[in-house]
Formats: sequence, structure tokens, C-alpha cells
Amino acid sequence: MKTLFVSYRVTDLDRSLAFYTALGYVEMGRVDLGGGSRLVILRFPDEPAASLELVHRPAAGPVDVGSGIDHLAIQADTLATTLVRLTDAGLAPGPVEYPGGPDGPRTSWLTDPDGYRIELVEWPPDSPDGITANFP
Repeated sequence: MKTLFVSYRVTDLDRSLAFYTALGYVEMGRVDLGGGSRLVILRFPDEPAASLELVHRPAAGPVDVGSGIDHLAIQADTLATTLVRLTDAGLAPGPVEYPGGPDGPRTSWLTDPDGYRIELVEWPPDSPDGITANFP
């Protein structure tokens, strides 16, 4: 078995799609679920398959992020360049943090239109690609 993608329920599909495409995702496809409900499947250009699904179900009422999902982590090759690109695209990433100290990963946080938190991570240069595959 393998994980296919994370699915987020969103309040406004067009607004969320604009946010995630500004983040760098590309649209793979859309599905009309009937009754005004629809979904969009996304991936980053270098990913071989879908990694995020945005689902809009207006009849289900307001989206409540709650406390069950902590965050989505996204690897950035160069965090500084990514932060400039995101800021230029109208997003508001937070300051660079060093949660593992000066030799650890660099991170920055931002929040999507519905309140889902996103962590951007740049691993140190000597970290193996796919470090999270064998972490810790």
C-alpha cells in the first residue's frame, strides 16, 4: 500500500485553487460531484503523482479545520528563493526559523485561506535526499 494524497475540504474552491497554484501546485484534473460539490486534484510539477486534493462541498456547511490536522509539510530546494516567489505571488509566508539549531533545517510557515497550516522546509545541504524516508 501507499499514501495517494491528502484531501482538504475548502470553503471557496477558486480561492483555494489560486492559493495552492501560487504555492506551486499544478492542476491534474477536476471532478463534478453533483449538487454543487466538486474537487480538484493537484501535484507539484516534479512529483510523479497527485499529492493534494481540494474538495468543495457547500451543503456540508462551513469548514472547521479543528485540531485534528496539524500541518502539511512541503520541501523547498532553496527556502529564501521560495519565500520571495511566494511573497511576489501575494502569499504571506512567515519568517525563517531554525527549529534544529543553526545547522538544522530552515523552515517557514504560512496558512491557507481556510486555516490549514503549511510548513516549508529546506534541509541542510549535507542531508540525504528523501531524509524523511528514514527519519529519525
